[in-house]
Formats: sequence, C-alpha cells, structure tokens
Amino acid sequence: MERVRTGAQPSPPRETPVVTEGGWAEVQRLLDGRTRHIRLEGELAQLFRERSARQAAKIIRAWMVWVVLLDVVTLTLNLLLLPSQTATAMFLPASLLLPAAISTAIFFSKPRGPRQQFSVLLGGILVILLSVALVGVASGGEFYERHLTIMLFVAVTAIVIFPVPLTLATMVGVGAIFIYLIFQLRNPMIGPGSAIAGSLFFAAGIMATLVARRTAIILAQKTFLLELRDRKRLADLKDANGRLERLARTDPLTGVANRRSMMATLEAHWKNGPGGLEAAMLMCDVDDFKRLNDSLGHAEGDRCLVKVAGIIESSLRNDNDQVARFGGEEFLIFLPSCDATTALSLAETIRQRVEAASFPNPASRAAPVVTLSIGVATLPPDRAPKSVDDLQREADAALYAAKREGRNRTRVCTHGSSANQT
Repeated sequence: MERVRTGAQPSPPRETPVVTEGGWAEVQRLLDGRTRHIRLEGELAQLFRERSARQAAKIIRAWMVWVVLLDVVTLTLNLLLLPSQTATAMFLPASLLLPAAISTAIFFSKPRGPRQQFSVLLGGILVILLSVALVGVASGGEFYERHLTIMLFVAVTAIVIFPVPLTLATMVGVGAIFIYLIFQLRNPMIGPGSAIAGSLFFAAGIMATLVARRTAIILAQKTFLLELRDRKRLADLKDANGRLERLARTDPLTGVANRRSMMATLEAHWKNGPGGLEAAMLMCDVDDFKRLNDSLGHAEGDRCLVKVAGIIESSLRNDNDQVARFGGEEFLIFLPSCDATTALSLAETIRQRVEAASFPNPASRAAPVVTLSIGVATLPPDRAPKSVDDLQREADAALYAAKREGRNRTRVCTHGSSANQT
C-alpha cells in the first residue's frame, strides 16, 4: 500500500478517452490489419463521432452560408443581366434554397443527436439540389441542362467536403442522380437515350467521388485510431514514470518515504518557508535492533520495521507531517508548524504505542519487547532559522542522549540545550 507523503503535487488528469479493455484490443486489431478493412463500431464509432462532430458542424455551417451567398449573388445578377421573364421564372425555385440552407446552418449551431443530424442534413441538401435543378427547369432552354449539371456539381462538392458517414454521402449522391435522371427524361431538347446515357456518365463520376469519400473516411478513422493508441501509450508511459518516481521516493520494505525523499522535502520546506519558521524533528531508533535480528532472524526484524513504520505513520497529526526510513532501523519524522510541547507529546505517543504493541525482542536491554528511543529537536518561531542539517544534528544528539540514559525514552533538545523526558 502506498504510504509516501511528500507533498508532491498530483499529476494532471489524463486526457486519454475512456475506452474499455475490449476497445483497446479492437484498436490494436484494426491497426494491425489492412487499412481498407478498418470499420469502427460500438464505443470506437461513438468516440469518433464525438471527436469529429464539432469540426463537421463548422464545415456544414460554412458550406451552407456560402451556398446562401452564392444564391443571393446569382439571383441578383440574373435580375440585372437576363431578360425579366427568364429572371422571374428563376426567382421562385431559387428562393427554396435560402430557407433550406439557413435552417440547416442554424440546426448545426448546437450539438444534436446523430439521427437528427443525419435527417436534417440529408433533407437540407436534397432541397438545395432540387432548388438548383428547378431553376433550370423553370427557365428552360440553355439553362435546363446547365442547372442540372450545376446541381450535380453541388452534390459532388457536398460529398467531398462534408466529413459525414458514407451512408449519408451515398444517399446524397443517389438523390442527385435521381433528380438529374427524372428531369432529363422530361427535357424536351434530348431523347430518353441521351438522358439515360448522361445519367450513367454522371453516376460514374458520383461513384468515383463516393470511393474517394470512403477512402477519406477510412484514413480519418485510422488517424483517430493512431491518435488513440499514441495517447494511451503516452498515458501508460506517464503512469510508469509516476510509479518509478514513487518507487524512487519510497522505502521498499516499510512503504514510507526513503531518506532521499525526506531530504528533498526538508530542503523544499526550508527554501519556501518564511523567516521565523516553526518546526520540529524527531529521530527514532529501534532499541537493540541488531540483537533482535540475531535472536529472532532477519525476517522477524523486517516485520518489526514494517509494524513500527505503520504505528508511526498512524500517529502523525495530518498529511503535512512526514515520516521516512532514514537508516537501517532509524526513522526521521518532520513536523512543520509544531512547537516543542506538541512535538514531545507526539514523540511520547509514538514511543508508548510501539511499546504497547508488544512486538517481541527478548535480547533487548531495555525491555523484552520492541521499544524506541526518540530524539526531539525544535525550532521556535522566534529563533533564527537554521539549516536542515543543524536541526537534524540536534535531533541526533538528543537521540544518542536517550540511548545513553537507558533507551526506551525520549530526549528533547531546544536552543542548543537538552533535557530528559521519559
């Protein structure tokens, strides 16, 4: 269980999309296969739609706005340049385009469901195509054939530009060819054979455009899959680096911080802390730990250290207090914003809890159970700030004083002097 508390900032949230294990397996399977066989289904298809929806809506809105502008400009030029009878005939069918394009653009200004988007976009485009075709039919003559060709050009443009599902693009293409064929069969200037031949010719062009659209969709989906895989690999790498960093800061036996991590925490605290910083440091040592190893074995000694570390950590006041395994059987505790009275009380609490736990140490000279000697050093707020090393030396000195006086006791050192506390 992770126990290290060094005050490090948490990692930023990962941006990798939430994909199940089965989804990641599908990503790898699709990328391992041939590009032309890529088909997104289920959760991957949903993620792809969510990723591309905003961009697709922007493109559709922009296309609709340009269609409206072109329609208005064309109508204006027709009124100025063409005979009034021809321009008047064009006006009514051309006006059908404006509400279709404007309402479609407004619809795509907000997020909508996939089915709604499919239906509205298909309906809007087909009305626009019908409007362009009817302009030619209404004006007749040379405009008949010309506007039907323009209608097909509009359909091809929509198929190429819109990042929409292939089904929708196919329906647009089929609708355009159907409108073209129906009106060409009614064209008094050509026969049925020419109408069918022309429709087949343009259908081939539409088919080629749809093949290109399908290729573009597959490549976009492959790019999406590659992005997913890269982002997952980056997230995995960050997780691995995070685990390595935690391992580098953690004592592998006890799970608390190691010496290197504690020193980094102390240096950062001293560097960032204001003048007159109040703090305390506790140096704890398991009494006669070598004798415990010799009499009960190193495995029991390791279990003893793990249990002592757990007691110490559970005794700390809050997450700002830090504990680290500082040596073989030594633990260093740093208590920011802690006065001498509180530090001594906490040291006694830890010592008493360890003794009360009654872990066996039959060879100890202090008691038949595991005990701690603790040295306490404090830095009152009115004292000139000292270095980390200075405070640590005072805690060490107090610890060795406790050892000399018989072990299983605390010794506090303040302002360069020391006093017994048991």
